[in-house]
Amino acid sequence: MKARLLVLASALALGACVAGPAPEIDTLLPALPERFAFAPDAATGESLAALLPSEDPAFRGLTALALTDAPTLAEAVARIEIARAGVARTGAERLPSIGGDASVTGVRSNPDQFGGPLPAGTAVDSERLRYGANVTASWDMDLFGRLRAREQAAQARLDAAGFAAAAVRNALLAEIAAATIDWRTLAARQTALEQDLAAAEELMRLAGVRERAGIAPGFDRVRAEGAAAASRSRIAALASERARIAGRLVALTGQPGQRVVEVLASSAAEPVEPAPPVALPSRLLTNRPDVLAAAATLAAEDAELAAAAARRFPQLTLSATLGLLSFDLGDLFDEEAVVGSAGASLLAPLLDFGRIQADIDAAAAGKRLAFASYRDAVFTALGDAETAYGLIAAADRELAAAQQERASVDRAARLAETRFRAGLSDFLTVLEARRTADASGERAAAASGRALRARVLLWQALGGTPPTATVP
Repeated sequence: MKARLLVLASALALGACVAGPAPEIDTLLPALPERFAFAPDAATGESLAALLPSEDPAFRGLTALALTDAPTLAEAVARIEIARAGVARTGAERLPSIGGDASVTGVRSNPDQFGGPLPAGTAVDSERLRYGANVTASWDMDLFGRLRAREQAAQARLDAAGFAAAAVRNALLAEIAAATIDWRTLAARQTALEQDLAAAEELMRLAGVRERAGIAPGFDRVRAEGAAAASRSRIAALASERARIAGRLVALTGQPGQRVVEVLASSAAEPVEPAPPVALPSRLLTNRPDVLAAAATLAAEDAELAAAAARRFPQLTLSATLGLLSFDLGDLFDEEAVVGSAGASLLAPLLDFGRIQADIDAAAAGKRLAFASYRDAVFTALGDAETAYGLIAAADRELAAAQQERASVDRAARLAETRFRAGLSDFLTVLEARRTADASGERAAAASGRALRARVLLWQALGGTPPTATVP
């Protein structure tokens, strides 16, 4: 017994020669600003969800279709299943392994192997069959947490896959929202251009009347026709933009083009630009799925480093075998046929010429890489939020100016036409006023679309739908 204890102590001592803690990697969280530079000064009371066009039936319909059939979401779900299988695999490694086997073995022996003639009356069966069946069990007791660390790493990777799926889902919703807004914006632009075309055609009619009456030259009619042709050209150009939007939605939703166009054909109320909610930069650490995914990956690499370092320590494995052994098939299940063994083994690294240390160095480098990726995700999130807040402020100013411009030039065009009909102004003044008013409505509609789109960017930048580790 003392000899066995001495052997055990010697193995532990030799293992301790190469054992030691995992190297420390600096993972200090980056300092965050107290507030966003372009965020509103006062709270607005609006929720983050209000930034999406949730009241638009086209957005709701396309979202429902995408969440069911979108290829990008299917890919994310598959990655989650792969990670979940990894958790199950590493968890199973911490449990005993039980197996069984059965065998039939033919044995032929040489009587001369005994070194001389056998005693009288002694016979040896030189050819025999041996029947056996065994149940074996082994269990790595994981004294130093190597298997436990690997299971923690797998669980962290599953969390990372869930957060990555949430990021894919948010990106999908943001793309659908932006495409829906673009589609509605095209409709508003077309309405404005059709109003310009109707005004230009009225000027054409009036110029034609004056030309036939000999009051004005044909040049006035030609100029009015040019203004109408310009409006028709801009209206025709909208068709290519519609095709691009529909194609993008086909890729996003996994639906045929006809189905996408049918959903987009539903009518919607006039959009309203909600006030942007005020959020703190620290919220990004808990609400941005890409930041959470990066943090989970960092946790996984930390656990992998712990598992690599634990390989320096001895591994204690318990094993046992219970079986049946007989040279006659009929005696296989007799009590005398029962055999078995039980034991423990200790495996310790003594001299591996740097193999374990190389694995530890690689794991440490992986953790440093994961931390760099985490910092990159945090600052990318900060930059996205600042950009979105700044775009909203700029787009709102642009929209206000465009709406004011539209009101002013439309009023000027109406006044010029009224004065012309009263004989107080010439046709050239009316035409110039109308030309100035042309496309002002389209610019206002486009500015409204950019303001709504900026709000979708803010929704995504601030984290969108709050993620969980089990999304979707």
